[in-house]
Amino acid sequence: MHLLGTSSMLEYAAIGAALLISGTAAYLWTSRGQFYRQLAERQRTLLDGAAGSGLLGPAPSALPAFGEHLAVVPDILPADTHRRIAAETEALVATERTYLPAHKQGGTVAYETLCKSAPGVVALYLSPALHDIISRIVGVPVVPTPLHDQSSCSVLFYERPGDHIGWHFDHNFYKGRHFTVLIPIVNRGHDANGLSAARLMAKVGREERTIPTPPNAMIVFEGNKILHKVTPIREGERRVVLSMTFCTDPRNSLVQGIARRIKDTAFFGIRALWT
Repeated sequence: MHLLGTSSMLEYAAIGAALLISGTAAYLWTSRGQFYRQLAERQRTLLDGAAGSGLLGPAPSALPAFGEHLAVVPDILPADTHRRIAAETEALVATERTYLPAHKQGGTVAYETLCKSAPGVVALYLSPALHDIISRIVGVPVVPTPLHDQSSCSVLFYERPGDHIGWHFDHNFYKGRHFTVLIPIVNRGHDANGLSAARLMAKVGREERTIPTPPNAMIVFEGNKILHKVTPIREGERRVVLSMTFCTDPRNSLVQGIARRIKDTAFFGIRALWT
């Protein structure tokens, strides 16, 4: 009987492991590709509905300046739209809990989950009326970022004591300019104004500012130019925020695409590599 030597056995084991890894990767790419084709069809259906949905009502008569790469619009959503969005976010149960020591702690629901479970939220994100308002604020036409970007449209949950995110920029993974838009849906806590201790802080020039985030405000900023953070929430408080990203050119390079996937794994898990 011929016995394999140790080196030969290691070679066969290495080949087997390589075949297993490549096969698994191929399966994941294929299954995720099919999944995203289904989501794209779902998105087209929602986009058709968003065009005439009237989610925003009349556009504000006056819009804030954007000279400092940051603007706040109060009471952006009509009351019925806000109630609809709030009901959909309350029904979300599959949050991804993230803990990055000394930097971030909180819950997030990704764009792909919202496409399946929160049609009103996605319809708002895809609404041409919303795009028009944001374009007028920032001074250039904007479009949504792609479906496979898990952060294109997400819901952020600050609901456990200590949930927060430290100082950071929102990195731009696209060829055009990139903007972050936040709409707080819930902000409830123990402060005298009824709001939570989770405050949005931004460094504008040399000044550190507290940006008001009451429910239904819209905060628009150029995240790769504005350093910002959210302070920790306290026991018994809750803050739920709709987070959306837009850009002037949604194309990206190979390097930008890889960097975006790696970033997404910190918030949405290893599946983000196959987006």
